[in-house]
Amino acid sequence: MANPSSSVPQSSYPGERLGLPESGPGSVAPFGPRVVGLLIDWGIAVALAWWLFDYHPLAVSGLFVVITAVTISLLGGSIGHIAMGMRLNTVDGRAPGWWRPLLRQLMLMLILPALIIDQDQRGGHDVISGLVLRRFARG
Repeated sequence: MANPSSSVPQSSYPGERLGLPESGPGSVAPFGPRVVGLLIDWGIAVALAWWLFDYHPLAVSGLFVVITAVTISLLGGSIGHIAMGMRLNTVDGRAPGWWRPLLRQLMLMLILPALIIDQDQRGGHDVISGLVLRRFARG
């Protein structure tokens, strides 16, 4: 009987299977900046919910989804992503469009998809939406 793990092509670094470089601009964004970017975006949503909606929990979640989906659609990344030197693209390098960021952020709010990570360090929310979070050169 064949080993099930042998049917999945192994790579020596995250993003190799996707044709991305191992490091530098265009490579898969590392875990640390992803978390900091998420905290920045969540902090913005919390501040706005506190200011506009007396810190209603649904307002925090709703603002988070709307603000991040809109900025990803328009700028290629959320405010936290951009601050941390990251951008979202489709796997083949195209702009994310409008529906992929919305789907991604709604999946992220479910939490579980984000905890399931593939060998390219893409969470389930990125795999389902067909996106990859990549480093970009800040200048």
